[in-house]
Amino acid sequence: MKADAVIVSAGKGHRFMEGMKKQFHLLAEKPILAHTLDKFEICPLIHSILLVVSQEDMNFCLKEIIEKYNYRKISRVVPGGKRRQESVKNGIDALPKDVDIVVIHDGVRPFVTREMIEESIHSAIRFGAVVIAMPVKETIKVARPDGTVLKTLDRKSLWQTQTPQTFQVNLVKEAHYKAIKDGFVGTDDASLVERLGMNVHILPGSYTNIKITTPEDLMLANLFLQMKMEPFQDQADRRGDR
Repeated sequence: MKADAVIVSAGKGHRFMEGMKKQFHLLAEKPILAHTLDKFEICPLIHSILLVVSQEDMNFCLKEIIEKYNYRKISRVVPGGKRRQESVKNGIDALPKDVDIVVIHDGVRPFVTREMIEESIHSAIRFGAVVIAMPVKETIKVARPDGTVLKTLDRKSLWQTQTPQTFQVNLVKEAHYKAIKDGFVGTDDASLVERLGMNVHILPGSYTNIKITTPEDLMLANLFLQMKMEPFQDQADRRGDR
Protein backbone atom coordinates (compact mmCIF):
# COMPACT_ATOMS: atom_id res chain seq x y z
CA MET A 1 0.00 0.00 0.00
CA LYS A 2 1.27 3.46 -0.90
CA ALA A 3 2.08 5.77 2.02
CA ASP A 4 2.68 9.52 1.87
CA ALA A 5 3.53 11.96 4.64
CA VAL A 6 1.88 15.26 5.47
CA ILE A 7 4.29 17.39 7.49
CA VAL A 8 2.46 20.27 9.16
CA SER A 9 4.60 23.34 9.75
CA ALA A 10 2.26 26.30 9.39
CA GLY A 11 2.37 27.47 13.01
CA LYS A 12 3.06 31.05 13.97
CA GLY A 13 5.22 30.14 16.94
CA HIS A 14 3.63 32.59 19.39
CA ARG A 15 4.98 30.66 22.39
CA PHE A 16 8.49 30.64 21.01
CA MET A 17 11.16 33.34 20.70
CA GLU A 18 10.47 36.61 18.94
CA GLY A 19 11.64 36.88 15.36
CA MET A 20 12.17 33.65 13.40
CA LYS A 21 9.38 31.06 13.54
CA LYS A 22 10.21 28.01 15.62
CA GLN A 23 10.24 25.58 12.70
CA PHE A 24 13.01 27.61 11.04
CA HIS A 25 15.06 28.13 14.17
CA LEU A 26 18.44 26.42 14.07
CA LEU A 27 19.09 23.22 15.97
CA ALA A 28 22.72 22.20 15.65
CA GLU A 29 23.15 24.66 12.76
CA LYS A 30 20.19 23.23 10.83
CA PRO A 31 16.51 24.30 10.87
CA ILE A 32 14.28 22.24 13.15
CA LEU A 33 12.02 21.52 10.19
CA ALA A 34 14.93 20.13 8.19
CA HIS A 35 15.82 17.71 11.00
CA THR A 36 12.22 16.45 10.86
CA LEU A 37 12.12 16.16 7.08
CA ASP A 38 15.36 14.17 7.09
CA LYS A 39 13.63 11.27 8.86
CA PHE A 40 10.88 11.03 6.25
CA GLU A 41 13.26 11.55 3.35
CA ILE A 42 15.27 8.45 4.29
CA CYS A 43 12.29 6.24 5.19
CA PRO A 44 11.79 3.76 2.33
CA LEU A 45 8.09 3.29 3.11
CA ILE A 46 7.35 6.98 2.47
CA HIS A 47 6.68 7.55 -1.22
CA SER A 48 6.40 11.35 -1.13
CA ILE A 49 6.03 14.25 1.31
CA LEU A 50 3.53 17.09 1.29
CA LEU A 51 4.85 20.02 3.30
CA VAL A 52 2.20 22.34 4.74
CA VAL A 53 3.41 25.84 5.62
CA SER A 54 1.96 29.32 5.95
CA GLN A 55 1.30 31.10 2.68
CA GLU A 56 3.96 33.70 3.46
CA ASP A 57 6.58 30.99 4.07
CA MET A 58 6.13 28.99 0.86
CA ASN A 59 8.89 30.69 -1.13
CA PHE A 60 11.23 30.66 1.87
CA CYS A 61 10.70 26.93 2.34
CA LEU A 62 11.31 26.27 -1.33
CA LYS A 63 14.63 28.11 -1.35
CA GLU A 64 15.95 27.72 2.20
CA ILE A 65 14.68 24.25 3.05
CA ILE A 66 13.83 22.13 0.01
CA GLU A 67 16.48 23.37 -2.44
CA LYS A 68 19.16 24.07 0.16
CA TYR A 69 18.98 20.58 1.67
CA ASN A 70 18.19 18.85 -1.63
CA TYR A 71 15.01 17.03 -0.62
CA ARG A 72 13.78 14.70 -3.35
CA LYS A 73 10.58 13.34 -1.83
CA ILE A 74 8.78 16.65 -1.25
CA SER A 75 6.21 16.62 -4.04
CA ARG A 76 4.22 19.71 -3.04
CA VAL A 77 4.30 22.68 -0.71
CA VAL A 78 0.74 23.31 0.44
CA PRO A 79 -0.56 26.53 2.06
CA GLY A 80 -1.82 26.04 5.59
CA GLY A 81 -4.95 27.34 7.27
CA LYS A 82 -5.67 29.46 10.31
CA ARG A 83 -5.71 26.41 12.57
CA ARG A 84 -3.71 23.20 12.56
CA GLN A 85 -6.83 21.20 11.72
CA GLU A 86 -7.35 23.28 8.58
CA SER A 87 -3.69 22.87 7.64
CA VAL A 88 -3.91 19.09 7.95
CA LYS A 89 -7.06 19.01 5.83
CA ASN A 90 -5.33 21.08 3.15
CA GLY A 91 -2.52 18.54 3.18
CA ILE A 92 -4.67 15.42 2.95
CA ASP A 93 -6.84 17.01 0.27
CA ALA A 94 -3.69 17.48 -1.81
CA LEU A 95 -2.72 13.80 -1.63
CA PRO A 96 -2.66 11.88 -4.92
CA LYS A 97 -5.69 9.64 -5.43
CA ASP A 98 -3.59 6.45 -5.33
CA VAL A 99 -2.32 7.02 -1.77
CA ASP A 100 -3.66 4.51 0.76
CA ILE A 101 -1.94 5.59 4.00
CA VAL A 102 -1.09 9.07 5.26
CA VAL A 103 1.41 9.78 8.02
CA ILE A 104 0.64 13.12 9.66
CA HIS A 105 3.49 14.65 11.62
CA ASP A 106 4.40 17.93 13.32
CA GLY A 107 7.24 19.77 11.62
CA VAL A 108 8.69 20.66 15.02
CA ARG A 109 9.07 17.07 16.26
CA PRO A 110 12.60 16.44 14.95
CA PHE A 111 13.30 13.32 17.04
CA VAL A 112 10.84 11.08 15.25
CA THR A 113 12.59 7.95 14.03
CA ARG A 114 12.37 5.76 10.97
CA GLU A 115 11.19 2.93 13.24
CA MET A 116 8.27 5.02 14.51
CA ILE A 117 7.25 5.95 10.98
CA GLU A 118 7.46 2.41 9.66
CA GLU A 119 5.67 0.82 12.61
CA SER A 120 2.88 3.39 12.38
CA ILE A 121 2.39 2.62 8.68
CA HIS A 122 2.23 -1.14 9.28
CA SER A 123 -0.22 -0.60 12.16
CA ALA A 124 -2.45 1.74 10.12
CA ILE A 125 -2.65 -0.87 7.35
CA ARG A 126 -3.89 -3.35 9.96
CA PHE A 127 -6.08 -1.16 12.18
CA GLY A 128 -6.97 1.90 10.12
CA ALA A 129 -5.87 4.50 12.66
CA VAL A 130 -2.85 4.63 14.95
CA VAL A 131 -1.16 7.26 17.12
CA ILE A 132 2.24 7.42 18.71
CA ALA A 133 1.81 8.04 22.44
CA MET A 134 3.50 7.61 25.81
CA PRO A 135 2.12 6.88 29.28
CA VAL A 136 1.62 9.98 31.40
CA LYS A 137 4.29 10.18 34.11
CA GLU A 138 2.87 13.00 36.20
CA THR A 139 -0.29 13.02 38.31
CA ILE A 140 -3.08 14.79 36.41
CA LYS A 141 -5.75 16.77 38.23
CA VAL A 142 -8.97 18.33 36.95
CA ALA A 143 -9.52 21.81 38.38
CA ARG A 144 -12.41 24.23 38.64
CA PRO A 145 -12.13 27.68 36.99
CA ASP A 146 -11.08 29.13 40.35
CA GLY A 147 -8.09 26.79 40.51
CA THR A 148 -9.35 24.37 43.14
CA VAL A 149 -8.96 20.66 42.44
CA LEU A 150 -12.10 18.86 41.31
CA LYS A 151 -10.64 15.36 41.02
CA THR A 152 -7.49 13.38 40.33
CA LEU A 153 -7.40 11.18 37.24
CA ASP A 154 -6.07 7.63 37.22
CA ARG A 155 -2.87 8.03 35.22
CA LYS A 156 -2.70 4.30 34.50
CA SER A 157 -5.19 4.90 31.68
CA LEU A 158 -3.74 8.22 30.48
CA TRP A 159 -1.49 8.59 27.46
CA GLN A 160 0.32 11.64 26.15
CA THR A 161 -0.36 11.72 22.43
CA GLN A 162 2.39 12.65 19.97
CA THR A 163 2.87 12.41 16.23
CA PRO A 164 3.13 10.72 13.82
CA GLN A 165 -0.55 9.89 13.66
CA THR A 166 -1.18 7.55 10.76
CA PHE A 167 -4.41 6.66 9.02
CA GLN A 168 -5.97 5.01 6.05
CA VAL A 169 -6.62 8.00 3.81
CA ASN A 170 -10.35 7.51 3.24
CA LEU A 171 -10.92 7.24 6.99
CA VAL A 172 -9.14 10.44 7.97
CA LYS A 173 -10.70 12.35 5.07
CA GLU A 174 -14.16 11.32 6.23
CA ALA A 175 -13.28 12.38 9.77
CA HIS A 176 -12.16 15.84 8.65
CA TYR A 177 -15.22 16.36 6.46
CA LYS A 178 -17.54 15.43 9.32
CA ALA A 179 -15.68 17.79 11.66
CA ILE A 180 -16.24 20.66 9.23
CA LYS A 181 -19.91 19.76 8.85
CA ASP A 182 -20.38 19.65 12.63
CA GLY A 183 -18.22 22.68 13.38
CA PHE A 184 -15.98 20.54 15.57
CA VAL A 185 -12.38 21.48 16.33
CA GLY A 186 -10.21 18.76 17.85
CA THR A 187 -6.80 18.94 19.45
CA ASP A 188 -5.43 16.22 17.16
CA ASP A 189 -6.46 14.24 14.10
CA ALA A 190 -7.15 11.08 16.08
CA SER A 191 -9.93 12.86 17.99
CA LEU A 192 -11.72 13.47 14.67
CA VAL A 193 -11.52 9.78 13.79
CA GLU A 194 -12.79 8.84 17.26
CA ARG A 195 -15.94 10.88 16.55
CA LEU A 196 -16.75 8.46 13.74
CA GLY A 197 -16.97 5.67 16.29
CA MET A 198 -13.75 4.13 15.02
CA ASN A 199 -11.06 2.63 17.22
CA VAL A 200 -7.70 4.38 17.33
CA HIS A 201 -4.77 2.21 18.37
CA ILE A 202 -1.79 3.39 20.40
CA LEU A 203 1.76 2.64 19.35
CA PRO A 204 4.32 3.39 22.10
CA GLY A 205 6.87 5.97 21.02
CA SER A 206 9.46 7.84 23.05
CA TYR A 207 9.62 10.53 25.72
CA THR A 208 12.31 12.15 23.59
CA ASN A 209 9.90 12.61 20.68
CA ILE A 210 9.23 16.13 21.91
CA LYS A 211 7.38 18.94 20.16
CA ILE A 212 9.54 22.05 20.24
CA THR A 213 7.19 24.88 21.24
CA THR A 214 9.15 26.86 23.84
CA PRO A 215 12.77 28.00 24.31
CA GLU A 216 13.07 25.40 27.06
CA ASP A 217 12.15 22.69 24.55
CA LEU A 218 14.94 23.90 22.28
CA MET A 219 17.42 23.65 25.14
CA LEU A 220 16.29 20.08 25.76
CA ALA A 221 16.56 19.26 22.05
CA ASN A 222 20.14 20.50 21.97
CA LEU A 223 20.88 18.32 24.99
CA PHE A 224 19.47 15.27 23.20
CA LEU A 225 21.72 15.92 20.24
CA GLN A 226 24.77 16.50 22.42
CA MET A 227 24.19 13.23 24.24
CA LYS A 228 23.53 11.46 20.93
CA MET A 229 20.47 9.84 22.45
CA GLU A 230 18.46 7.32 20.46
CA PRO A 231 14.84 8.52 20.78
CA PHE A 232 13.31 5.10 20.18
CA GLN A 233 15.29 3.48 22.98
CA ASP A 234 12.55 4.28 25.50
CA GLN A 235 10.23 1.89 23.70
CA ALA A 236 12.86 -0.83 23.52
CA ASP A 237 13.54 -0.46 27.23
CA ARG A 238 9.87 -0.80 28.12
CA ARG A 239 9.46 -3.86 25.95
CA GLY A 240 12.41 -5.42 27.76
CA ASP A 241 10.67 -4.83 31.09
CA ARG A 242 7.60 -6.83 30.12
